[in-house]
Amino acid sequence: KGKQSLASYVDRMIRAKLNIQANEKFELKIYRAQLDADGIEDAIVTINRLDFAIKEAMASANPAKRAELAYMGNFNYFFFFDGKLDMLSPPIAIPSSPLLPLQVSFEHISSTDYQDIVIDFRIRNASYKDFYTVSNHTPRRIFQFKNFDGLGTTITEAYHFEYGAGSYGPQKNIFVMEAKLEGLPAGQDKNTYQPKLIPLEKIKYTFFYLEKEGKYATMDAK
Repeated sequence: KGKQSLASYVDRMIRAKLNIQANEKFELKIYRAQLDADGIEDAIVTINRLDFAIKEAMASANPAKRAELAYMGNFNYFFFFDGKLDMLSPPIAIPSSPLLPLQVSFEHISSTDYQDIVIDFRIRNASYKDFYTVSNHTPRRIFQFKNFDGLGTTITEAYHFEYGAGSYGPQKNIFVMEAKLEGLPAGQDKNTYQPKLIPLEKIKYTFFYLEKEGKYATMDAK
């Protein structure tokens, strides 16, 4: 599909799959990459339904509490568009704060021939990273870890990620490296501010892929 036709197609399909009303404002983004071994470009489509989240909170018994909790819920979704099948997957919800949309990037982790999906999302003053690989035309989560936690408090943690040769197969090892979290500037909202992470060259954990389990594990002490 061309860029315009893909955008029109996913807009129509997503409205139907998520039962989005005609007057709802939402954010849709398309990220293109080759995500499996068929040699054909695929795409990840993200949906942010902040407008719906706020309206739902306003209609609840305690709107102020919902706002304090950064409107946490199933309001951020992503879909996998399979370029070979010309089809959009069912919605995959990522429970998170809709105050910030999902951030998508791609990395060569499972193979040098195609890329895996990396999705960053917020849970109040913490940020997480999910890793997905596409198997049988379906994204499957293989790893999750924090980017940072404790923004705006005295107890913080932060990490960045590097990749190296796999211990047990072609899938790369994931090195969780320590980082320093930027402080929250005065007047900024801890639930929406996107802080800088200063990388430190110290490995905190080494994760390796277990074929039998279909996910990453570590022998490092917690």
